[in-house]
Amino acid sequence: MAGRRARTGRGWDASPARAGDDDNAPRPRRARRGQSGDTDPEAPPAPPRDEAELAREICLRQLAVRPRTRAELAGALAKRGVSDEVSAEVLDRYDEVGIIDDAAFARAWVASRHSGRGLARRALANELRQRGVDGEVASEALGELDEETEAETARALVERKLRTARGEPDAVFRRLVAMLARKGYPPGVAIRAVKDALAAQSAEAAEFADQIDADALADAEGELERDSRPLG
Repeated sequence: MAGRRARTGRGWDASPARAGDDDNAPRPRRARRGQSGDTDPEAPPAPPRDEAELAREICLRQLAVRPRTRAELAGALAKRGVSDEVSAEVLDRYDEVGIIDDAAFARAWVASRHSGRGLARRALANELRQRGVDGEVASEALGELDEETEAETARALVERKLRTARGEPDAVFRRLVAMLARKGYPPGVAIRAVKDALAAQSAEAAEFADQIDADALADAEGELERDSRPLG
């Protein structure tokens, strides 16, 4: 190996060349952070995530968006592959501390959807069923919405729609009854609400409303509705 030819005070230095003395010699590249070069190959692998911890994280993310029923959270956990045993354990604990409360959820849902969307008890019952609320719990929450309040809401919905309604009274009548039916109002409630609102709108509408037999129409609509339900 060639020696260095460096001038010193005692003569030529012929000691062997050391790595790094040559400016042109390639230098080792430093591994960037995050590359495999900066990890210890002998370090133990990271332990797998605890399933219960993952389940709690999923639940909290779901609840951060809006309140959820136990059934909704169970469905979210199942989609992420959380076992039934761990799911039940986490959800039971959330029940105990009040994070999950289907009865409170149902009451809040009924109040919010009735005041905000004008939905009647039948439509609300269907929504609660879709969200996994127990039938008895749903019935208790729906019981807080009485018939008088439901009828007042139906009338308010009709009066608001009448402000912009166009067409002959009979066509307007059919559209408004259909609108209330979609919101879950029984035929009798819907027909009476529209009849009363039309009677107060104009002389022409009032004359048409006088010809409406609300009870007979409600009975006919009820029979038609029963006949159209699927068997079984």
